[in-house]
Amino acid sequence: MDLGLPIPYLLEKILHAAGLIIGSLVVGLLIKYLIFKALSIYSRRSEAIIVNSIIKFVKRPAGYFLPVLVFSIIMPLMPFTGGSYEVMRRIIETSLIIAFAWVLTRVVYVFEEVVRQSYQISKADNIRERKLLTQLQFIKRLVVLAIAFVALSLVLMSFAAVRKIGTGLLTSAGIAGIIVGFAAQRSLANLLAGFQIAFTQPIRIDDVVLLEGEYGNIEEITLTYVVVRIWDQRRLILPINYFIEKPFQNWTRSNAELLGTIFIYTDYTIPVDLVRAELERLMQASPLWDKRVCKLHVTESKEKTLELRALVSAHDSSSAFELRCDIREKLIGFIQKNYPASLPKTRTDSPIGLNGFSSSTTEA
Repeated sequence: MDLGLPIPYLLEKILHAAGLIIGSLVVGLLIKYLIFKALSIYSRRSEAIIVNSIIKFVKRPAGYFLPVLVFSIIMPLMPFTGGSYEVMRRIIETSLIIAFAWVLTRVVYVFEEVVRQSYQISKADNIRERKLLTQLQFIKRLVVLAIAFVALSLVLMSFAAVRKIGTGLLTSAGIAGIIVGFAAQRSLANLLAGFQIAFTQPIRIDDVVLLEGEYGNIEEITLTYVVVRIWDQRRLILPINYFIEKPFQNWTRSNAELLGTIFIYTDYTIPVDLVRAELERLMQASPLWDKRVCKLHVTESKEKTLELRALVSAHDSSSAFELRCDIREKLIGFIQKNYPASLPKTRTDSPIGLNGFSSSTTEA
């Protein structure tokens, strides 16, 4: 480089190093652009789930990893020696480990996205899909945690002063676990409960549960807690070992099909057979009924009323709730319109009448 002026040797080295850094940045970003441009063109021509997932999750970390990788390759050309070169080497080595760990974690997200797209839980019979996605969610978090653990260990091992710490993290995890266990027994219990839930599966993603007096769906299962989406869109956060230690109702453990009950209280004069026929007619006309169960029983004869119980079935809990509300409303309307005298009454005996006999009166 000749500008007609003598350039100090140190400045020349700095310019040389800056040129290599800028060059590696440009080359790395160019490689990233070409790779993801090709993937983008390919994704427009075919509905490739994995390609779209790679573009979605890996594009950003690749913009950091590739320039660092290129610079690590050309780093021997740097004009520095001795301590300066060693400091730069350590910085690049650490950056490369962090960048590669970032890429690996995003690859895990790619895998999760591909599986989620392949196994949809929106269909009615989704037990197999929910089982798989529950295990996938737990395994994903575990793998990401393992990648971060190994990356941290490798970074520590690259420095002589803390190499023993890094080696200890990799080779003495059992001892470290015992030490940490005394200080964090509760957290470890939650983690072990997470393992148990992931593979024995008392709950799965999107299961319908009844717990703590609340009705909702399992929305998220993490390593230490579970998020339950309540029917009114509130979120109930529970420690994961709650589902190991306490009883709760899981309405979709084996399948999503449910039976619903509808109680109607009437007078003794109600024609039960006609109410049963009306129930069957209403059920045949309802799109919420799954054609399995439709029955009407007199389940109780109380002092003043008969208790009629309609037993109906639906594909899932939300359909069962809507079906119960709909049929209850229509059965009450049917009785009001056709048999108003059979609505619940309170009978009382009046005093002795003028003819010397007692008479009965009724109140609706």
